[in-house]
Amino acid sequence: MTTPLQEQIEQVVSTYHDELLGTTLGHARALQSIRLDGHRAVIEIQLGFPVNSHGPKLAAAIKQAVEALPGVREAQVEVTAEIIAHSAKLKASRIQSIKNIIAVASGKGGVGKSTVAANLALALAAEGACVGMLDADIYGPSQPRMLGVKGRPTSDDGRHFAPMRSYSVQSMSVGYLVEEDEPTVWRGPMVTQALTQLLNDTRWGNLDYLIVDMPPGTGDIQLTLSQNVPVSGAVIVTTPQDIATLDARKGLQMFRKVNVPILGIVENMSLQICAHCGHEGHPFGEGGGRQVAEQYGVTLLGELPLDTVIREAADGGRPTVVADPDGPAAQRFTETALRMAAKLSLQAKDYTRKPPMIKVEAT
Repeated sequence: MTTPLQEQIEQVVSTYHDELLGTTLGHARALQSIRLDGHRAVIEIQLGFPVNSHGPKLAAAIKQAVEALPGVREAQVEVTAEIIAHSAKLKASRIQSIKNIIAVASGKGGVGKSTVAANLALALAAEGACVGMLDADIYGPSQPRMLGVKGRPTSDDGRHFAPMRSYSVQSMSVGYLVEEDEPTVWRGPMVTQALTQLLNDTRWGNLDYLIVDMPPGTGDIQLTLSQNVPVSGAVIVTTPQDIATLDARKGLQMFRKVNVPILGIVENMSLQICAHCGHEGHPFGEGGGRQVAEQYGVTLLGELPLDTVIREAADGGRPTVVADPDGPAAQRFTETALRMAAKLSLQAKDYTRKPPMIKVEAT
């Protein structure tokens, strides 16, 4: 039988609003157990996304809140992660070694989608997840250069490729199979077949997330890929300017038409900070990504800066998250990646069949 103090602790933890989840720990079913040993509380919290950096912050906040309760002298809070496979609505066969496939897309080119995709993948890997990257832009593959990978993938059986590896991220791209300056002069059906082979004929290691750097636009290639790959969720990258947000809306609607959940909007090149005076400017407008998110009822995952250093880092094969992991731009990428993963962790769970058990014990 629970005591009033135990109920108070459960209330405090369950109603705590987590900034990355965008909801309470109770709604996310994150509270696993509460154990009381006299005036000492031991609390276990489990999140569905990587917690290398966020876990200690959350634990400290919960500890402070619980220790403020009369009767609690000490609180020990443990935050762990369990990344599960979230069901895709598409009835396509799932690749057993991949838990979740996330498409990073844009309605048009030139918005920095590939740079964002690379940094999101690297951020998730740095946070403790097993991550892969599929460069789905057959006509303009850029991930080999951004990830700093050279060489060609090997094949032990002549049928399957071993993924290339860089900064703890597995990757596959047609750019590994052709010369960097060689054009890919293929028609749509050939491109679709090539993408399917790159995905299915790669011996991916066990992945928590496969990030797919989608080609820009909403044409036949994008639609066919969306219809044939069990995508767990999609992220739309845009810049603030009207012409970009107009096409972002089209990309968002395309995924909705094929029943792919939208994890959120990323506004790239959102602001520019003057290196001399620190003034923040908005060369491409302001608030366009937020307006799209509000209009369609989706999450604004992040607002990323326009910075020469980000471009130079990507061109040099050491994206910002790797080149300057403690810098402000890398922190923005990491926060965006974690919000994306946190949003995914809330979807496609059937709690009605087997709700998590919250154990409250007095010892």
